Amino acid sequence: MDYTVAMQRAIALSQKGLGKTSPNPIVGAVIINSDGQVVGEGFHDRMRSPDHAEVVAINAAGVKAKGATMVLTLEPCNHTGATGPCSKAIADAGISKVVYAVNDPNLKAAGGAQALREMGVQVESGVLESEAAYANRAWLTKIEKSRPFFTWKVATTLDGKVAATDGTSKWISNEKSRNDVQSLRRQADAILVGTNTVITDDPHLIPRGDFPGFTANPLRVVCGEQELPTSSKIFDNAGPTLQVKSKDLAVLVAELNKTGVNHVLVEAGPTLATAMLKLGLLDELVTYQAPSLLGQGKSFVTDFGASTIDQRLVLDHISSEVIDGDVKSTYAIGKAQ
Repeated sequence: MDYTVAMQRAIALSQKGLGKTSPNPIVGAVIINSDGQVVGEGFHDRMRSPDHAEVVAINAAGVKAKGATMVLTLEPCNHTGATGPCSKAIADAGISKVVYAVNDPNLKAAGGAQALREMGVQVESGVLESEAAYANRAWLTKIEKSRPFFTWKVATTLDGKVAATDGTSKWISNEKSRNDVQSLRRQADAILVGTNTVITDDPHLIPRGDFPGFTANPLRVVCGEQELPTSSKIFDNAGPTLQVKSKDLAVLVAELNKTGVNHVLVEAGPTLATAMLKLGLLDELVTYQAPSLLGQGKSFVTDFGASTIDQRLVLDHISSEVIDGDVKSTYAIGKAQ
C-alpha cells in the first residue's frame, strides 16, 4: 500500500502543534484500515493534554484501531515520561502495522520501532522522511545541537535597510506582511530581542490576532546589559518574560536551554542578530522585502567578517511568496555553514 497520502495528512496534523508542544516534538498520527480509510487521527498538543499523537489517534479510532495501520511522522517513543511508552499503547490497541517518517534521535525516547517489532507489530520507516523532518526541524535541531532552533525575521527594503538614517522604521513592510508575522510568532516558543530594541521600539512581542487553541503566549526574551524601563510592554502580564542580562551568547543559550523551548523567533536588531550569525547560532532567515528603496540607513546585517566575495555567506533558498507586493522569502542558514 502507498502511504504517501496518509503521511502527508500526518505531517499537516503535526504542524497544528507548532508553538504548543515544547519541549516535546510536533507529531501527527493517522490510523487507516485495510481499505485505506482514515478511522482515527490526532496530533500532540501539550497545551491541552500530555497525550502524544499516537494515543490521541487511538482514542479517536476506538475499536477500529484493532488490525489497522498507524502512519505517523516520528518513531513512537519507548520511554515513560509524563505518559507511558507509545510503543506499548500501540501494541495494546491491536495496531498491526506502524509506518513512520523520521527515526527518533532522542536517546532517552528512542527504540520504539524495535520494541514494536518485538511485540509483533510490523514496522516501516522513511516514508516522506525529508518532508516530516523539515516540519519538525526545530525540535530535531535542538536534539542535534543541544540548543533551540533560531529563526531570524527581518522586514527590509530592496536595498537591505531596516531603518532610515533618522531611525524611523515603521512601517517598511505592509499590513498583510505584518499580519503574517503574527503567525510566525504564534508558532514559536519564544521571541528574542536585544535591550536596544526594547528601549527604542518598546515592542509587546505578543502575537496579535485570533489563534484558537492556544492557552499561553510565547516566552519573551531580552538579551543585553542595558537597563530597561520598568514600564516596558514586555514586562506586562500578557506573557512570561526572561531577561538575560549579558552580551555573552553562550549565557543566552544556556538560559534558553533551561526553559526547554524548541523554536526561538529572533526579532533583534542588526547588532545582536549579526553576533548570533557569526557564531553560527542562526538556523533560518525569513525576510519580508518591501518594494522600496532607502539608499541610506541601517542595514539588517552588519560586518560578519566577509572581506572578499569568496567569504560571502551563501544561504539555501527554501521558498518565496508575494504578500500584497512584499516578497516573503525563507532561507536555511545552517546548511550553508
